[in-house]
Amino acid sequence: MSRSWLTELVQRSILLLAPIHTAQFESIRQSRVLTMDDTPIQAGRSGQGKMHQGYFWPVLGERQEICFPYAETRGTIHIRELLAPLEPGTVLLSDGYAAYTRFQKETEGLIHAQCWSHSRREFVKAEAHEPKRVAEALEQIRSFYRIEEEIREQNLTDEAKREYRYLHTRPRVAQFFAWVEEHLADVALLSTSPFTKALACVHSRKGPLQVFLEDPDVPIDTNGIERQIRPIPLGRKNWLFCWTELGAEHLGIIQSLLSTCRLQGIDPYDYLVDVLQRVGTHPAKDVAQLTPRLWKEHFADNPLRSDLYRIRGRH
Repeated sequence: MSRSWLTELVQRSILLLAPIHTAQFESIRQSRVLTMDDTPIQAGRSGQGKMHQGYFWPVLGERQEICFPYAETRGTIHIRELLAPLEPGTVLLSDGYAAYTRFQKETEGLIHAQCWSHSRREFVKAEAHEPKRVAEALEQIRSFYRIEEEIREQNLTDEAKREYRYLHTRPRVAQFFAWVEEHLADVALLSTSPFTKALACVHSRKGPLQVFLEDPDVPIDTNGIERQIRPIPLGRKNWLFCWTELGAEHLGIIQSLLSTCRLQGIDPYDYLVDVLQRVGTHPAKDVAQLTPRLWKEHFADNPLRSDLYRIRGRH
């Protein structure tokens, strides 16, 4: 089978899956808590021997669904195009990139939460300059994560989770920001010091970094979405780039469904074999049933199989 014909088959398959991807993204947009990130991808030629730098903007919903829409730039306009309008009270968790802050300011009722893991990295960058003080900062942040681990071990949810954070995490967070402000007032620290910059960065995020204390559905960081992004950086090392922007869009569609299968505990092979056979006869008005989350509920117990399954007697 030639590479061009194989590419054509893959493209046709992804086009069949595109309406399912659209339905899944609409489901994500209905979430009250959204996590968003971005990751670069070279897609399309920008000149002789050069590739254009585009971006995937992965969005993770509270029902463990993720989509990887593609955009040509990293501007606020793409966040607006992808998410707006949002219901008042929606929480958007991000890594601290300024575009999310701009979007929050122009979106009435949107609550912006930020990631403690990314804030921690600001101190790690300053470790060589202020090892003792950075160690203090990291230990304080580490204590927040130990409490999150206790919450997971006790299977706390909803009000019980919020109360546990209120009793155990809130005092530590208050102590941490008091420590930050104390060091920011230290005239002996140069404004150009990496440690000072880390302090100022975290202090500027004080409000968004505390959203998780009030809302038990808000994670402490964006690590959940970052784990789902990993196939993209790995892909950049293997297939290097997408030849066209359309190719990047198609990659985003298939990656969205594969990653969501993993989040839902579904075998991606079983899912794709079933859906690619079912999609041609399934009612268009019920396309949402073919998203991995709802497919698991409606079809996973008796999926359509391929001829190879019957020949090999796969169990």
